[in-house]
Amino acid sequence: MLDTSNLFHVSSVLNRQSIEQHGLDWTRMGAARGIAGSRRPEVEGIFVCRGEEEAGFFLQINNTGGPLDIWSVDGIDEGMLLDNGNGFVYLPDRIPAARVRLVRSDVPL
Repeated sequence: MLDTSNLFHVSSVLNRQSIEQHGLDWTRMGAARGIAGSRRPEVEGIFVCRGEEEAGFFLQINNTGGPLDIWSVDGIDEGMLLDNGNGFVYLPDRIPAARVRLVRSDVPL
């Protein structure tokens, strides 16, 4: 069990340096494909997982071509989250580095 908030972001380890420097910013995280395999951002925003179970789902569908990191996301008003039409939510904004914390790294495929 992760000792964090209830919001998470799952990303390729190749995006780690960008996330540590700039936070979660869809315009800067292009070092690897998205979790679903997309080469470009699916939305102008940051997908977040509501709890460990949902983060686990994103780990299972990993189509990035490599290992993943799980980031805890704090200080987000959940009322600002939007549904992408498939039941997954995203914040239509960037998330500063001060609000994210690496909680698991190099999660294997």
